[in-house]
Amino acid sequence: MQQFTEVQPCIAMSPTSTSSSAPQPLPPSLAIATRGPLDATVECPGSKSITNRAVVIAALAKGETILESPLESEDTWAIRNALTLLGAKFHCDAASWRIEGTNGALTTPTQTLDATASGTAARFLTAVATLAPGPSVLDGTARMRERPIQDLVDALISLGAKIDVTGQNGCPPLHIHGGGLHGGRVTVDASRSSQYVSALLLSVPYAKQDVRIRLKDSILVSRPYVDVTLHCMREFGAEVSWTADGEICVTAGATYTGRRFAIEPDASTAAYFFAAAAIAGGRVRVLNIPANSAQADLRLLRIFESMGCKVTRGTHFIEVQGPTGTLRPIDVDMNEMPDGVLAVAVTCLFANGRSVIRNVGNLRIKETDRLAALETELRKLGAQAEAGKNSLVIEPGSLHGAEIDTYDDHRMAMAFALAGFKIPGVVIRNPSCVAKSWPEYFTALEKLGA
Repeated sequence: MQQFTEVQPCIAMSPTSTSSSAPQPLPPSLAIATRGPLDATVECPGSKSITNRAVVIAALAKGETILESPLESEDTWAIRNALTLLGAKFHCDAASWRIEGTNGALTTPTQTLDATASGTAARFLTAVATLAPGPSVLDGTARMRERPIQDLVDALISLGAKIDVTGQNGCPPLHIHGGGLHGGRVTVDASRSSQYVSALLLSVPYAKQDVRIRLKDSILVSRPYVDVTLHCMREFGAEVSWTADGEICVTAGATYTGRRFAIEPDASTAAYFFAAAAIAGGRVRVLNIPANSAQADLRLLRIFESMGCKVTRGTHFIEVQGPTGTLRPIDVDMNEMPDGVLAVAVTCLFANGRSVIRNVGNLRIKETDRLAALETELRKLGAQAEAGKNSLVIEPGSLHGAEIDTYDDHRMAMAFALAGFKIPGVVIRNPSCVAKSWPEYFTALEKLGA
């Protein structure tokens, strides 16, 4: 195994940690300079989705895991710190995390498992904490106390867990009694979040019996994220597969074994750079995304192509070149790539007609009600926008600058900053909320010059 020097326990790290490489603090409001056409090559940080899955697996695994190029962000800090309370041991250098796994033998935490504002952390940790021998309390921010988790709790109870939802309307806080999972058959309602399924999957290799997961009404939103979960599980030795009748079967006892595992760059972050090329013109190349990546937001490339962009897929890069004329409007189902909706919605501001984004009702239970927030902020910039229960309609208008509220939602800040590439006078309020997924986002954006 690789030898680490000057290693720091990861539990000591937090969003307020400082180092010589830490990004400079951002002001309360940040003006965006217009620019374009672009000519840039960028590297994105490690995938948040893959990091969060791999770190849970590594914490449960037998032996040592080294995660290469994991994402450092508020979300990954939250899940990592909670796993430390559950008995995993973390050591980090600048490029890797070394994790001493628990072999499924978690400890009972002595402090609240704080999911902060991370829905992924809340859902994954709820399932993991059922494997601890004693009780856990899981909580988060005020917004987290408004984000539903009852469907996951019901599924875990069906597998033998005992969990009390002490918040209102099926939302955190939770009291998780621990003691392990029996296993067996379970039906999960995944119509609002695929993370309920991923949370179950990551933990059930440690159930006493095989687990068979059936999807209520055969509905699974954002299936590519579950496929990423299955890929990560198999890489660490789990036996899991789809059945012919659309269920997922997990073999009990086929648990995880630690290994060296590289985290590929984040396609959700890359989406903003692809959108930047579409909006400002020119070209942006993103390095090191594997050609066979299963990340959901790479499906956005087809949308940018349909809007008139040129996409080049190399062995170790993806490049998007803006259209020679005006962007074309779209009518698209984005259920499988909800994280990319905001980048696409802002890009639609610059199309030459009415665009419709469909089947995205689950955006209403994200860090904020993203459909309502998009409607409000797109209108501020001069567009006509209408959010339905499950859709968003965008009609470009006479665009002008505005101060954009971000609702403490990293993707609102990241997406609307791109509008400032074309529209003078765009100001992003609370830009520091991007720390949830990439603290250095605005530093990277500033380097996208003409």
